Amino acid sequence: MAELEIPEEYLAGYAQMLAEVAATGRRLTREELTSRRTLGEQAADAGHGLRALVSAHLTAARAAWPAGPASADSVLAAVQQVTDAFAEGFERAQRQAVRQEEAARREFIDDLLYGRSDLGRLAERAERFGLRLSHAHAVAVAEGPTAYEEGDPVPRQVERALISRFGDRSILLTTKDGRLLCIAPGPQEEVLTHFAKQAHAATDGGRVAIGRPQPGPGGVVHSYEEALNVLELAERLELEDPVLRAADLLVYPVLTRDRQAMAELVLAALGPLTTARGGAQPLLDTLTAYFDSGCVAAEAARRLTLSVRALTYRLERIHKLTGANPADPSHRYTLQTAVIGARLLDWPAQEL
Repeated sequence: MAELEIPEEYLAGYAQMLAEVAATGRRLTREELTSRRTLGEQAADAGHGLRALVSAHLTAARAAWPAGPASADSVLAAVQQVTDAFAEGFERAQRQAVRQEEAARREFIDDLLYGRSDLGRLAERAERFGLRLSHAHAVAVAEGPTAYEEGDPVPRQVERALISRFGDRSILLTTKDGRLLCIAPGPQEEVLTHFAKQAHAATDGGRVAIGRPQPGPGGVVHSYEEALNVLELAERLELEDPVLRAADLLVYPVLTRDRQAMAELVLAALGPLTTARGGAQPLLDTLTAYFDSGCVAAEAARRLTLSVRALTYRLERIHKLTGANPADPSHRYTLQTAVIGARLLDWPAQEL
């Protein structure tokens, strides 16, 4: 047994059982099988490998094999029962350990992303999962057509792709509220870029938002919140880019920081459009397409499925109602800012 490094305690009573089975042909009792399951759990908790444990049982069976005319079938059946019961206990202990690890991981992630728990204690727990919260971290969040949980095929596929590319680089991949999350050290931008590429493909064209690197234990929370805000922003503005970075969209939080001021701008610049036949929405869509196409009338008309003449008529109507000419650079900035504000505030669907 020494060469297998398996303590004798996990084989206690095994040889005696086999001897009695060989002599009488009896089957193992329920109590004997329960004792094997218990030993299997204890061996798993002690960190021994199942392969070595099974090998130790087979070696013990050979050593205790009866020399007389005993029934080989009875002895082999007993060996099978013992190893099966032992492996069952071992696997039960492993499942319990996995559940405990998953619970600890989920609790840590919830505390980390919601800023709960003492920051010092949180930093200590983070090291268990490969994160050093004293450094800057960035968070990428991916959402697809369905909600995802840890263990689902999509998270596993993305995790395999990251591990095969980067190995263990203090990366934490998890799920939260049906979305995929990747937490990586701030300087390792290539990790989040690769995550975004893999997540976009695995989620059938889902959208990915990447927060800015933020320092300290609270940095993960700030970067995560930035990424969530970017996803919400992308939905409101109907942004088509599959990968969006908070660093590239900082102007939008600035515009909405003073909601009252933005609402006043929208009503002052675009309010008169509500008097048009059909309401403000068609003309607002016209301005959106016109500005998004770089103020190129032909491209804006194509996006709206209009003729250039019809688009030009709409722009003239906007000019007449608002007093601002979308084609005039001196008016364009105010109108475009108001259009962005209207989309952010969901006007005119929502009253301001």
